[in-house]
Amino acid sequence: MMKIAPSMLSSDFARMGEETRRMDQAGADLIHLDVMDGSFVPNLTFGAPVIAAIRPYTAVPFDVHLMILRPQQYIADFAKAGADSITFHLESEGDPAETIRLIREAGCRPAAALKPGTPAEAVFPYLAELSMVLVMTVEPGFGGQKFQGAMMDKVRAIRARAMAQGLDVPIQIDGGVNTETIAEAARAGVSICVAGTGVFKAPDAAEAIRALRESARAALG
Repeated sequence: MMKIAPSMLSSDFARMGEETRRMDQAGADLIHLDVMDGSFVPNLTFGAPVIAAIRPYTAVPFDVHLMILRPQQYIADFAKAGADSITFHLESEGDPAETIRLIREAGCRPAAALKPGTPAEAVFPYLAELSMVLVMTVEPGFGGQKFQGAMMDKVRAIRARAMAQGLDVPIQIDGGVNTETIAEAARAGVSICVAGTGVFKAPDAAEAIRALRESARAALG
């Protein structure tokens, strides 16, 4: 079944604790937390103290996505704040193998993200060490962008390489997810979708999550 990870980037920042609990009650599989530093991407969001503050509001796993230039410097902070998985960008500074090692040592599951312009082959050397691969379906930094369907070729390439190595590495997408695009993603082999405005701004978040899962299920027959 497709997992849905509501992105707190689309939440009411003045009520993030309550918004986290609301997503839990709506049936979220993960809580996606986009951390931006204003350098790696042209936007600023929140850091480890905010994540620590909302951690008591739910037991749902925290999926922390670091869109920051120097992730290695902050891994311990986010682990201590309550991250369950930490996703870093292959385009960020530092040796990816070392970043993966540091995430594991901090007690979190390591995941790697690729911007739309980064080829699938960039993640191949690290697949055996990753708990997830995130394929960005928009340019990272802002919510509400249009889904880039061409990224499904990248998803298929990563999935094929993982299967050839005998690996079961979940693939997540982030950006422009709705009931139409999630069907395309499911057919390509995506198993986790980040959803923002489509869930947070829906009249009924639980129904929005259910509709996304149902669309993914129907696409697979």
